[in-house]
Amino acid sequence: MSLRTIHASKLHEMCSSGEHVDLIDVRTPAEFQELHATIARNQPLESLKPKEVIQQRNGSATKPLYVICRSGSRAEMACKIFVEHGFENIVSVEGGTLAWHAQGLPVNSGRKVIPVDRQMRIVAGSLVVLGAAAGYFYHPAFIGLAAFVGCGLVFAGVTNICPMLNMLSRMPWNQNGGQCST
Repeated sequence: MSLRTIHASKLHEMCSSGEHVDLIDVRTPAEFQELHATIARNQPLESLKPKEVIQQRNGSATKPLYVICRSGSRAEMACKIFVEHGFENIVSVEGGTLAWHAQGLPVNSGRKVIPVDRQMRIVAGSLVVLGAAAGYFYHPAFIGLAAFVGCGLVFAGVTNICPMLNMLSRMPWNQNGGQCST
């Protein structure tokens, strides 16, 4: 089964015409709070439980579930998870919230945050620099820190699983106290 997608403007038209649209945003609560489509509800990818999401839906479980993230990659991952759990009427919003906002569609916005993927690059880069500098100035064994982080980045690239990203997404500054309003 190939991934189904929809343009943000088409999804908004459907909603505006009175059609029931169920849209989940799979970004972290902090990212969601910063900017999200007004019709979206937050369901972070790292805690996604497809069966629970389908059971809690407002409306018919046979109608499409639309999934959005920042630019589309996490939404695609979430769609694949739903399909793996036997739910096939799942549709990814092309271009994500960036496309939604760029088209002037209604959004709610709050405090600005550094996206968790950028936080991960900042932490990884800092650890590599720290390991290299400590290895040069203090003891060569510190080069192992840089090598460990490098291996972690290779693992993340190959498997699309990033333990550092998962850890950062659970940090308090990336949470909204469990309260996500739409």
